[in-house]
Amino acid sequence: MTNPQEIFQRYVHAGAMSRDPDALAALFTPDGVYEAPLAGDGDVFARRLAGRDAIRAGMAAAYARMPSAGDDPVDPAGTSFTLHTTGDPDVFVAEIDTALRSGARMSLVQIFRVRDGLIHHLRDYFARF
Repeated sequence: MTNPQEIFQRYVHAGAMSRDPDALAALFTPDGVYEAPLAGDGDVFARRLAGRDAIRAGMAAAYARMPSAGDDPVDPAGTSFTLHTTGDPDVFVAEIDTALRSGARMSLVQIFRVRDGLIHHLRDYFARF
């Protein structure tokens, strides 16, 4: 059984750190769903991507629109996260405060629903401050 820490670390590595849409999509069940309910029209991230192919294509498009990771890298010393388990063993919550070297910050809350060690549904709530 894969635990929340392992799933979260793989997700962060494939997404935020590597920006690898193939690796990210592989972390989802074939019918997995990525949602960013707070994303607006024209935002980098789509509001909803359903299925691995859509997740792969949507994240590839998002990464292409984002500044290079080298342009404003994450400041690991200023970044923190907390994982919260729930009464449902297939659901956990990640609370993240990301610091970028430029001084920009981003807060996120991600709700993960897993099935057989893969992400079945991820809701990604984020805002810059």
